[in-house]
Amino acid sequence: MSDGLQGVRVKAAVAFLHDLTMAVLAFILALYLREGAQGLVRLERDLLLSLGVYTLCCAGVFLLGGLYRGIWRYASLNDLVAIVRAVSIALALFLLISFMMTRLEAYPRSALATNWFVLCTLLAGPRLFYQLLKYRSTEHLMERDAHLRVPVLLVGAGDEADEFIRNAARDRHAPYEVVGLVDLKGKRVGRSIRNVPVLGRLDELERVVEAAVRRSGRRPQRLVLTRTLGREALTRLLAFADANGMTLARVPRLSDLTGGASATLRPVALEDLLRRPQAVLDPEPPRRLVEGRRVLITGAGGSIGSELVRQVAALAPARLVLLEASEFNLYAIDRELAERHPALPRGARIADVRDPGAIEAAFAEEAPELVLHAAALKHVPLVEENPEEGVLTNTLGTRVVADACRRHRVGTMVLVSTDKAINPSSVMGASKRLAESYCQALDLAGRAETGDKAAAGGGTHFVTVRFGNVLGSTGSVVPLFHRQLAAGGPLTVTHPDMTRYFMTIGEAVRLILQAAALGTESAADAAGRIFVLDMGKPIRIVELAEQMIRLAGKKPYEEVGIVFTGLRPGEKLFEELFHDAEPPLPTGQPGLLLAAPRIADPALLARALDELAEAAQARDRAALLALLARLVPEASLNGGPLLAPAAAGAPAIAR
Repeated sequence: MSDGLQGVRVKAAVAFLHDLTMAVLAFILALYLREGAQGLVRLERDLLLSLGVYTLCCAGVFLLGGLYRGIWRYASLNDLVAIVRAVSIALALFLLISFMMTRLEAYPRSALATNWFVLCTLLAGPRLFYQLLKYRSTEHLMERDAHLRVPVLLVGAGDEADEFIRNAARDRHAPYEVVGLVDLKGKRVGRSIRNVPVLGRLDELERVVEAAVRRSGRRPQRLVLTRTLGREALTRLLAFADANGMTLARVPRLSDLTGGASATLRPVALEDLLRRPQAVLDPEPPRRLVEGRRVLITGAGGSIGSELVRQVAALAPARLVLLEASEFNLYAIDRELAERHPALPRGARIADVRDPGAIEAAFAEEAPELVLHAAALKHVPLVEENPEEGVLTNTLGTRVVADACRRHRVGTMVLVSTDKAINPSSVMGASKRLAESYCQALDLAGRAETGDKAAAGGGTHFVTVRFGNVLGSTGSVVPLFHRQLAAGGPLTVTHPDMTRYFMTIGEAVRLILQAAALGTESAADAAGRIFVLDMGKPIRIVELAEQMIRLAGKKPYEEVGIVFTGLRPGEKLFEELFHDAEPPLPTGQPGLLLAAPRIADPALLARALDELAEAAQARDRAALLALLARLVPEASLNGGPLLAPAAAGAPAIAR
């Protein structure tokens, strides 16, 4: 047995003996208060049996009632409730047994009520006194070492602030001293939480800092968020902190603080800084789409694919099949799924969407009813260097999956697309635009064949969802900036005017599933159209770099540099979510818009993709790029045509 466990058991035994002693004392005091000295005489003569029964009742209830799981130093209202409950049960049990034995003739019944109050006081009082002693001792040590702790201002005057102050006060090794509070709404200014004053509102930070200096004699060095702020408010707060030589941090989650955990601060996440108002989504449509169905996800180990796996698994599919070309990525997400949802039937298949045989085998054996196609090559410069691979995966791989969906009468296929498909400046964008066109064409053709009936009646619904960058995805700028910051900088930005749309992966996937459900349930309205996620406002990449440096507690351009490297092949200064020929339409669902389709002839597109496949498989790069230029005439490379002008007069498909 370890020393730590032995110590815990010894302390619990001491506490139990203390409580049992208090129970006996309460029995005697209650009798004395009821009958005076005569009661003590009767106790010795007539009530020793009653005292024994009473003591046994208290011992049993105290042991079984969980009184010794808590720590006296952290005694709280919950512990008081546990004491009251245990005392009430013990006395009720004593009353029942005594009534059965002696009909309670010897013990005065009114003494039971007195006993209840006395025993509750004797059990709770020492715990409170012990907590007060520890608090005074810690407070004295903290006053002595105050100059060693970092003075902080808490932004927010609610439950989180209260818990943080409480835990900081209990921990004599806490590295922070709270010198003031900032109220977000201004309703608590002039009041205090645990003797820490609320000094002002969020828009009065200059005055609040001065008041904190006057009160404590020390200037706050850090602003600590206790509540969630919107993007604009958080940006202003970060700018204020930077201008005043302060850093910005966030308190732990309230669930982490509760129970005496260490009041350790955590950094403000970039997701907090880019936070947008979250659309309130109806959880039922995605559940109706997934629940009880066999679901197959391609690219299941990627950034979007793995989050699709997590969210779909929570919607109770009948079976979830993970299809991934990377063995390691497939292993990682399959293990995670096994740990989180051990009872969920699942399959893990190593397969490349470019391999028709592997895809056919997967569909024949698994018989999916819903396919979420997230497999793609998405890194623009790499696809630019390897255009054949990009076309084979993004365009022709999508065709392989879509054709398999039609052959096996899959109810719905969802294509995860990108804003880079709009007026593409890269092979990656052009290849994804062709994938969109093919799914649009199949959707319209299938609805025409089945008379727009439900997929169960003989057709596959093809739903395309288009959105911009997601934070933290593989190969994105945010992980790159994190690595460069860890190395001391500089951060590399291609152009000072470059902007991008950003969204968290979780929010993007929730909207993808919402769009898939909407596209399936509103089949006629969504026929051949593209769902576009509302990405909010675009963000300048250089501002993103500056904010990440500030979040790390550094000053941009002074402590960590930013270097402009120039646009890479295939990159654009800004991204678009709609083509000029795709006027956005409302869907009635917050966060989702609908693009009117640019219709392509299915037969003509199929023949063109056959030519594209021949060029890609033959590694004939010139022919491949010429075909892309013909099929996606709006494509360009940093403002110029994607390839030879000779192709410009050829018939276009993906308009």
